[in-house]
This record gives sequence, structure tokens and C-alpha cells, in this order.
Amino acid sequence: MSQHGVGPRAVTRSVAFLTAGVLAVPALAGCGSEDPAGKPLAAPDIQPAGRDRIADGGTLRWAVDSVPDTLNTFQSDADATTTRVAQAVLPSMFRMNASGRPERNPAYLESAEVVETEPKQVVLYKLNQQAVWSDGREIGAADFAAQWRALSGKDTAYWTARNAGYDRIQKIERGDNALEVKVTFSRPYADWRSLFSPLYPKDVMGTPDSFNDGARKKLKVTAGPFSVKEVDREDDEITLARNPRWWGKPTKLSEIVLRTVPRDKRAAELAAGTLDVAEIDPTAARRITVAARPRSSSSPLMGPGADRSAADALRSWAVANGTDEDAADEETVARKKLRKAVTKYTRQQQALRGFEVRKSLEPAYTQLALNGAEGPLADERVRRAVARALDRKELAEAVLRPLGLPAVPVGSHLALSGQAAYADNSGALGGQDTKEAQALLADAGWVRGGPVKEREKKKEGEKAAGAEGEKAGSAKEDSDDDGTYVVGEDNKAHGRQDPADHLAHDGKQYQQPAQGGAPGAYAPKGTAAPANRGAAPLAKNGKALTLRFVLPSGPGSQTLRTVADRISRMLEHVGIGTDISKVSDESYFKDHIASGQYDLALYSWPATAFPATDARPVYAKPVPAADGSLNVEQNYTRVGTDQVDQLFDEAVSTLDEGESRSLIRKADSRIWAAAGSIPLFQRPQLIAARKNLVNTGAFGFGTPVYEDMGFLKKGAKPAAGPSAKGSAAR
Repeated sequence: MSQHGVGPRAVTRSVAFLTAGVLAVPALAGCGSEDPAGKPLAAPDIQPAGRDRIADGGTLRWAVDSVPDTLNTFQSDADATTTRVAQAVLPSMFRMNASGRPERNPAYLESAEVVETEPKQVVLYKLNQQAVWSDGREIGAADFAAQWRALSGKDTAYWTARNAGYDRIQKIERGDNALEVKVTFSRPYADWRSLFSPLYPKDVMGTPDSFNDGARKKLKVTAGPFSVKEVDREDDEITLARNPRWWGKPTKLSEIVLRTVPRDKRAAELAAGTLDVAEIDPTAARRITVAARPRSSSSPLMGPGADRSAADALRSWAVANGTDEDAADEETVARKKLRKAVTKYTRQQQALRGFEVRKSLEPAYTQLALNGAEGPLADERVRRAVARALDRKELAEAVLRPLGLPAVPVGSHLALSGQAAYADNSGALGGQDTKEAQALLADAGWVRGGPVKEREKKKEGEKAAGAEGEKAGSAKEDSDDDGTYVVGEDNKAHGRQDPADHLAHDGKQYQQPAQGGAPGAYAPKGTAAPANRGAAPLAKNGKALTLRFVLPSGPGSQTLRTVADRISRMLEHVGIGTDISKVSDESYFKDHIASGQYDLALYSWPATAFPATDARPVYAKPVPAADGSLNVEQNYTRVGTDQVDQLFDEAVSTLDEGESRSLIRKADSRIWAAAGSIPLFQRPQLIAARKNLVNTGAFGFGTPVYEDMGFLKKGAKPAAGPSAKGSAAR
């Protein structure tokens, strides 16, 4: 699965992938007796085991995407590895449970509650009396106060990425004793549990210099089950070691080594014995699953030469033993290379038998983003038509069903199934309806068979552009994996494979739209095609309705690109063409999504337990900046309304949790109605892990408990629980 995602809590908050108010919004599901939040669609799959069954010691080698540029999660260049390190070495007052809801972390907190609401909101934290920093100092009010001052936004010398919540604090003081921290807010703040997770020591937060630079390359003082032993940027590794001052349950592992390994190299590294756990793609998951099965004639063929038929093998033998000496020599070399590759692959498969695939659904969802700033999608009717053309259930099934995961379309922009704020509000926009989509387009002035002038001019420009233009507009097969191609302006296949063939088969083939004519009927070359306005592209003012669909071109984005192909064909069915452009992974987000150089795009947003805080900048109405530019914050679709902004403001300012959830659901209904982004499916989470590694794997919503990770004692069995043995990527 593509890794193109955006973390609202990892990037700048002051800163992803007709008005909506006139649309009818259905009654909220929360009005009934049944909880609309439901349950998580998939449970964690971590091979649970009691601590008494886990060996003491050992090193866990864990693949990551990179050694981060900073170990400070509150800086703009923090990444997923920054978060992983922080979870293992720093305090968090609250952590996420298996349903994606915040729960008190007993290692640090005895209790935390709102003790006053008038005249000001006051939260009283009672700390675990054993909680100390690795230098022996007690965790206390001074650390809370230093973090508040650094993140309040009042001192611009601190290079902070986000200030939300901290900017509402009025003061922090010690309570009745050193274990109590009293936080007084200047304005009510519903998401107060989001604060101080993680909590850095005052040594890091105390001055701008220590904040900006002190925690980028190292963390001298920590307070988790592990501490940072070494950051090796030459070997791209971070080593975490047991914290000798840890007061909680004894840490089972001696060390955790976070190793940078590209995703397409991870299966080979697992087989080589240099990794114990790694997030993997569906192809690697299938390799591991097949390796675990007994060898039989029914096992699917994989690896080098798997696509060679008996006829191919016979032909190869004939050439290698033929009279053409040059051809025979060339074929003999090729056969030796193939045998060597097969031998290597077979050894790797044997080694992979020691691993299994653990799977769940990632706390993130993939969406189709529609750029409403300009062009056809500035018209809400066209955006709604795009949404009504999509069969979201089919898209979810195409990605998730082959992996054995629940294929349920996401029904909310602001939460996922099981989270407190979740409710399926997609009814505010409506489901797939071809006739309704076509009616919306007609109402917006787009008609079939109208004159089209612009595309011919563009084609001339592409031709004049030489090789680059040929790359962009060519239908040659050798440009299939990059450049640009157009779907919807004609019904030619352009040499492209049906996108359904790229996915693991889900039991039904995607049906192409009818192309007219009887199979096998041909006319002499040059015969004019019959008039067929129904098959012509939609046009308006001499321009065809063609949308720029920008996609990443990296090897990890194949599933994303295949989903885009299916979407393109769904849009083609209602008369909307797509101009698909594949760009480098490095430029995809920065140069296209964030800058607004796209009409359609696919990227992911992570789930959050605090949507009133975290999701507001993602859906806030863009406002003009002083220099005349548009301040979009994180709203890369450029679609927003004053009503949605108001609902977010109300939700974050009420201390009634039920009322806050209701306001969030109302906001989500109006976001659906505006049709700026269409949630599609929750992302699959596939983890390869050694079979004797326990309490580790596909965590789903839950925050990992690092002190419980480890390897089983010899002869010990894991506890009964969810397992992915032999079930992923069939």
C-alpha cells in the first residue's frame, strides 16, 4: 500500500490528499439508542502472550523507513520513526486503546480529571509517585510548565510545528504536593487529554536553543521502558536499550534496533535473518504466506521463472541446444542466471517459513481528494457528480478482500469505526448513482458530444515538446509506468492492462463500459464512425470534461495506482475523463498536493482520537493571506465552509463529551455534503514477524506496550488470540 499519508499531529497546526449548507443532511445516527460508533472492523494481531512465557533479554530488529531528522515530535520534520522512539522512551499521560480511544497510562498517571469548570476549566493530574526521569529527577509540574511555554505559540523563538491546545492554557502550577499538577485553561478545551503526550523533560523544553536543537539528534534524559542508546546515521540505525531507572513492569527485551530498510528490500532482509519484524506490502505478505504452506502441486507458483509456461521452457531448451551458436550461448547464459535466481529464491522461501503475517487495519484511511480551488471541480455539482459515480464498496473490496480483511467503506472523515466520534454520515452525499451523477453534470452545463477544441491544441503542444511530450501523451507500452495517459476521451485501451488484473483477484472482474459495435465486426480502414453522442466525452465551452489525476510513481504505490485506474473507469462511465499523471514520490506531495497542482489525488489521513483539534486544519475554510495567497492550512482540497468551522469551534469548546461528539458528527455530515474529499477504505496493516515474537505485530489503533514485547521461552506457547497465520494475501 502506498505510504503517502499525512499526519495531522506531526505537522503544523496553523497549517494530508452552491454551498454545502443548502443540502439536506440526514438525521444523525447518534439520536438513536444504538451507538453509531460501532466496533473496530479488525482486531489487533500481535500474538499475545503472558509475561511469564516471555524470555528475559534479546534484541528486536525492527525495520523502519528512515532514521528521523529529529527526535522532537513537535517539530515539522518529525516522522513515524520519531513517534515510535517517543512511545518507547518518553512519558505519555494518555495512550490509545484497541478502539482508538484515549485511556490513562497508569505508568505515569494515578488520575487526571476536570475538577473545576467555573470560572475556568481546571484539570488536576496526579502522577505516579515512582515516575522519574532517567537522571533520577521526579517528573513534575516544572516539566509540564516548560512544555506549555514552549508550545503555547507566544514565543516565536521556539520552532514548533503545532500549538493547538497549549495555546488555551492560562497557567500551570504545583498542586497540594509534588505529585500533583494543576492546569488552568483560559478557554474551555474538550481535547485536554491530547496534551502532554509525549512529555519531554524541562531540559529539552526549557529554552528555545534546547528545544530547537537539543532533541534533534539525541535524547539525553528519558522516562520510558527504554532509553536512546545510539543514533547511528552512517548505518541508518537507532538503538534503544533498557532504562535501568524504569519503575514499571520489567522490560523483557534488552534492546530494540530500528533499522532503515526500503520496503521492497524487506522480504530479502527477513530471509537473510537481519530483521525480526517489518511492515510489508501485499506481495511480500503473499510470499511469506506461501512459504509457510506445505509444498504441493496446488501451491501457487512465485518467484523467478514462475510465469514461464511449458512451451517457454521447451523453446528455451531448443534454442540452447540449437545450431545457432550465438543464440545458443546467449540462451545458455540466461538459463544459468535463471537457475541461480531460482536457487536463491528457494533458499529465501525456506528462511521465510520462520515468519508469519500479522494483519489488521491501520488507523488511517485512503481518500479521493478533489481540488475545489479552480477548474471544473470548483463547481460543487461536478464534485458531487464525481462522488456519486464511485462505487466505494467495490474499491474497498478490491484492496482489502484479497487480504482477508473487512472490506467496509469508511463512513466518516473525522473518525474510524470503533472510535467515539464515528458515525457513517455518507448519506449526506449519497451512494453510487450513475443517473444522479449525470443529472448533476447536465445541471452544471456539461453535455455529451459538444465541440472540443482544447485537447487538439494540447496534443499539438505535446508533439512539439519532443521526447517529453511523447512521454506524456504516448500510448506506447514502454511508457506505461510513468508519464501521462488519458481515460475517457476515447475508448481505446492504450495498451494498458485492465486495472483489475493488478489486484489479487476478488472473484469478479471489473466490467469495462460498453464500447459499441459487435465483437468481431470490422469496417475498412478510413470508414467514418457512426455518430454516437452517448459515447462522446462531456464538454462545455469547447473544453472536454477531463480531470488531472496525479499519482505517485514509486514501487510502493502500485495498489494506489490500481485504485486510481478503477476510479477513472467509474468516472468514464458518467462521461468524465481523467488525465493520469505519475510523478516521483519525492515531488508528489510537496509539488502537487500541497501546492494544488491537481484535480484528483489519492492520499491518506491518520485517525485521531481528538478530531475537534486535529481535524480542524484539514477541513478549515481557506482564507486569503496578507500577501494575497490562500492560507489553506492542511486543507489541500481547498473546499471548506463557515458552518463546518463553527461546528469545530463549538466541539472543541464544550466539556460535555456527548455534545462534542454530536457536533463532530454534524461537521462530518457537512464535509460529506461539500464533496471536497471522499473517504474510501481503511488502509491494510501487514506485519511480518518471527513466529516466536509476541506482543508485537499489527497493533491497529492501540499504542504498543514496549515493555511486554519479547521472544517466547523455549517450548512456551502464545496465548489464544487473533493470529494471521496463513491468512494474509491468499
